[in-house]
Amino acid sequence: MTKAQPTPRTRRQPTEQGSNRRNQILEIAAHLFAAKGYAGTSMRDIGEEAGVLGGSLYHHVKSKDALFAELHNHALDQAGARIVEAIADIDDPWQKLETACVTMLEIQLDPQSLTTPMMNDFRTAPEPLRRLLIERRDAFEAIFGRIIADLGLPPHIDLSIYRITLLTMLNHTTDWYRPGRLSPAEIGRQVAAILRAGLA
Repeated sequence: MTKAQPTPRTRRQPTEQGSNRRNQILEIAAHLFAAKGYAGTSMRDIGEEAGVLGGSLYHHVKSKDALFAELHNHALDQAGARIVEAIADIDDPWQKLETACVTMLEIQLDPQSLTTPMMNDFRTAPEPLRRLLIERRDAFEAIFGRIIADLGLPPHIDLSIYRITLLTMLNHTTDWYRPGRLSPAEIGRQVAAILRAGLA
């Protein structure tokens, strides 16, 4: 009589374990960068918080610069996708601009959002990294550039300056906003209304 062979135990694949561990490290790094900034966060900080010591951390991430760039770009990708989805079914260009402003501020002013600190804290980064982040930022801002191009603004209005003015207003809302009188959505509508009224 043939002896039954034991059923092999199911084991999680090493690649899956590695992927999960890397995701944990990314999440921890994102919160540290958000709290302490690029300059104030070290790979040692990330490794200690994640419980990964010594050179083991570099098995999961190439470098601090590569890690920050990945998290920065992911934050922009998420924000961009959310804005594009919000305006997808809107035909009126001014309504599209207002919706984009509202969505942007809902992202920027969310206390749990990592988008704002990841987007705004790149000035202390080394020049090669900063150039990469600016290139990625330009791609994100192109969403607003396309909306503005469809507004039918008077020919004397420089579209680039209009876009920069709009995004400066939106990005710096985090400097003065306090929860209370107006919601992020209401402020977004006000920003769009102010820019439109300036053309009257």
